[in-house]
Amino acid sequence: MADSSRPHPDNVPGDWFVDLRCIDCGTCRHLAPTVFGEFSAYSGVVRQPHEATELHQSARAAVCCPTDSIGSRNPDHQILIQEAIKDFPLETAPGVYYCGFAMEESFGGSSWLIQHPEGNWLVDSPRFVKPLVEAIEALGGLRWIFLTHRDDVGEAHRFADHFKAERIIHAYEKSSQPDAEHFITGKNPISWGSDFTIIPTPGHTRGHIVLLYKNILFSGDHLWWSKGRNALSAGHSVCWYSWNEQTNSTAKLVNYDFEWVLPGHGGFIQLPQEQMKLEMKKLVHWMEQT
Repeated sequence: MADSSRPHPDNVPGDWFVDLRCIDCGTCRHLAPTVFGEFSAYSGVVRQPHEATELHQSARAAVCCPTDSIGSRNPDHQILIQEAIKDFPLETAPGVYYCGFAMEESFGGSSWLIQHPEGNWLVDSPRFVKPLVEAIEALGGLRWIFLTHRDDVGEAHRFADHFKAERIIHAYEKSSQPDAEHFITGKNPISWGSDFTIIPTPGHTRGHIVLLYKNILFSGDHLWWSKGRNALSAGHSVCWYSWNEQTNSTAKLVNYDFEWVLPGHGGFIQLPQEQMKLEMKKLVHWMEQT
């Protein structure tokens, strides 16, 4: 639970607060953008929620916060938070769900559930918590666990054990999941069952991979939508392997058709296919100049 005795001093006065354990992952800002904002090195309450929609969004943010840093001094709001647990996984695109329950070890990374007739997929891993596990069971369980890279594996091993699911990760990331069932090698794209293409995208890490499902790109830490830039973006300062490789990998993605970008970190976005392709080209140009 959030610690009301240790709130950040920059929270606006009122019931809702973010405490000093915040790691500035941005999860709350995506879920409740009018309530939470970014200060110098953390998120905080910039507007107290009053309308029902904002209160519901704030409750969802409290559920998903990886450090349990979000809370309210109003006991009625605690009921809202408990009710919000039932919202997850939260349908974001048709048949695709945001799992919530972010992990501190993954720096609040987002994870996604794909419901598919040939078996459901989990993209990166949330916390292994009973309400989420039961909700995934109700949606048909898991067959595949796709791990974009070593940073966001979370509790993938627990989901794999529970659902008898098979993990997919690049061989260069093996140290993070040494007992995974499938290791991707090389840089060539791989078709996997119906509707799925695994695309190696080295850069953020040497073995980073993304997943293309129909018109949706699950981009891990490779790229995301930046509200600040109002454009697709990538992180030079958090590129652990090679910015040049990441730029080249992004250029190759321009050749694919998709309308959604659902990342591990940063904002997600849906755009018409041609506009998305234009945004991808603009991103590559920006990366080449960075």
